[in-house]
Amino acid sequence: MSGNMDFPSYIPFVHSQGIELIASADGQSELRLALRQDQENHLHLAHGGVLMTLLDVAMAQAARNQTPGASVITIEMKTTFMQGATGVLTARGTLLHRTGRMAFAEAAVFNAEGLRCAHATGTFRYVTPKT
Repeated sequence: MSGNMDFPSYIPFVHSQGIELIASADGQSELRLALRQDQENHLHLAHGGVLMTLLDVAMAQAARNQTPGASVITIEMKTTFMQGATGVLTARGTLLHRTGRMAFAEAAVFNAEGLRCAHATGTFRYVTPKT
């Protein structure tokens, strides 16, 4: 479950943020982001929206990687910010439970020292993409 990978679908926003998919298998995912200055808040820490994006994408990737070609949309997400995040960030997502149409997942973002900076839980719905 490791190495630099391509996301199964091109998501322009995720690409523009510089988020890399490092691992994705068995209901788990790992992402990496080298934080840029334009992604910081006024305190020179990762903006909350950047952290929420990492958490959302990590959970979504964990939810869909057991079903090739699956797509998910976020239904709800609860985020807790624990401490400021800087530098190279790692997000790890885990699929907790899945039904035929719904997925329940969690994710955390860690800084380069391995300290947890943010945590989220989310609910996702499996959808068929329109072509």
